[in-house]
Amino acid sequence: MRIIVRWFIVALSLLGTAYLVPGIIVESFYIALIVAAILGFVNLTLRPILIVLTLPITIITLGLFTFIVNGFLFWFISTFIDGFEITESGLKGFGIAIIGALIVSVFSFVGNKIFKSIDK
Repeated sequence: MRIIVRWFIVALSLLGTAYLVPGIIVESFYIALIVAAILGFVNLTLRPILIVLTLPITIITLGLFTFIVNGFLFWFISTFIDGFEITESGLKGFGIAIIGALIVSVFSFVGNKIFKSIDK
């Protein structure tokens, strides 16, 4: 049950991010659910590999390079799913992806904290 609730929280976070950030488009709640599932899978499989590979630069930047990795994964997912897109291209689009990944992370964190307080 908790996994499903967290899945819905991430999907709602994606919709909220699309509402707040002008360069991110999520066409429907169904697309948001698909993106949330794929985002969870990518964060479970690819993100740890990328974090280990970029560990030296992450240490040099005191962990700030993790935002770049998260933004890259967010952008990477948007290239494969119709209905979820980052409208800008190039460096500006990548910046929007970093901001979008940050906002989704914050919304998901807050939503999960609220769910944990209600669940107790």
